Amino acid sequence: MSSLASQIEAILYLKGKPLALAEIAEYANCDKETAEEALIQLINDYAHRDSALEVLETENGYSLQLRETFQDFMHRLIPAELGVGALRTLAAIALKGPLSQTDLVELRGSGAYQHVQELVQQGFVRKRRQPETRSFSLQVTAKFHQYFQLDQLPKQLELPFQKEQNSENDENDEFDETPELFPEESPIE
Repeated sequence: MSSLASQIEAILYLKGKPLALAEIAEYANCDKETAEEALIQLINDYAHRDSALEVLETENGYSLQLRETFQDFMHRLIPAELGVGALRTLAAIALKGPLSQTDLVELRGSGAYQHVQELVQQGFVRKRRQPETRSFSLQVTAKFHQYFQLDQLPKQLELPFQKEQNSENDENDEFDETPELFPEESPIE
């Protein structure tokens, strides 16, 4: 494998999200044609390796990720034991984010504070203090995209979230007239 292919492998690993060919070329400091040749070499190298990883091309670009055959294994090793309320808060952050914690509490109710703490600990949400306000900025992390196998969220999922009546109790955790994003028949294990 060429040193450029190794450099592209490192770029894909470090970015942790799909990158367009132009972005890869820019990070590797080379032209698109040279980057494409090295990328093809890298893809072929992974295809012939007995590896848990693969370089995959999607509509959003190229990414280094765990092979599909290891997804169940990953979920057993890294279980995300999130309640319904935390999952819905995560969905709100993913769909509306980045957004302020203040705005999230307006959408989800005061239970969102505990959900955010749990989501940050699990590595699904990044929380940063906004210098211009006393609130925090919230957004999903690369772990969220990898765990839920999402390159990006579809634009048509812009849902009208409404503040919950009883956000302290996950059993009564509902959105008014909002489709079920995480049906209880398929919990994350």
